[in-house]
Amino acid sequence: MQLNITDSWKNILKTEFEKSYFKKLSDFVNAEYESNTCYPEKENIFAAFNYCDFRDLKVVIIGQDPYHGIGQANGLSFSVKDGIKQPPSLVNIFKELKDDVDKDIPESGDLSTWAKQGVLLLNATLTVREAEAGSHQSQGWEEFTDAVIKKISDERENVVFLLWGKFAEKKGSVVDLKKHMVFKAPHPSPLGAWRGWFGSEHFSKTNEFLESRGLKSIKW
Repeated sequence: MQLNITDSWKNILKTEFEKSYFKKLSDFVNAEYESNTCYPEKENIFAAFNYCDFRDLKVVIIGQDPYHGIGQANGLSFSVKDGIKQPPSLVNIFKELKDDVDKDIPESGDLSTWAKQGVLLLNATLTVREAEAGSHQSQGWEEFTDAVIKKISDERENVVFLLWGKFAEKKGSVVDLKKHMVFKAPHPSPLGAWRGWFGSEHFSKTNEFLESRGLKSIKW
């Protein structure tokens, strides 16, 4: 697996890339992409990092798997390629955004504009086989993304972690609450949205926190 990842992250994560689990993961991913249709495209596996330099990081949003439908995944959690129908969770994200900060619901589900402002849209597992949700879980990606979260917690300050659903809450359990801000809410999926996702106001709360620390807010 080619490490198509920006230098700021490559330097921070150098020790992870050298570990035996990551080498096994790389072999697995290479074999999967050779023998099956997988998402996102190989060049976009590390897109979340490449849009968001480690030094510019302000917000982390944790997802689980990439979308596994044709043409959906673009390497950013919850995001889809321009022109692709918005999945239900993303529809609910935009609905809450409208209610929270009065942002018009966009036609495009591509969240790269967030990423370019310092929002790390991180999936726990960075690859998936077409039409097989969870097919690349338990191969090493989770260990890698746990290390990413721990590095951010240890080496940065005043980062906002948005943990949506029980899975993300567990994933973010290593975050140092003395250095960072964590906001939790149910997952924005149709199953969880009505149990507290709507009305969570995470977008305005994030910007209030950033501004209180003298940081530029996110144009959601």
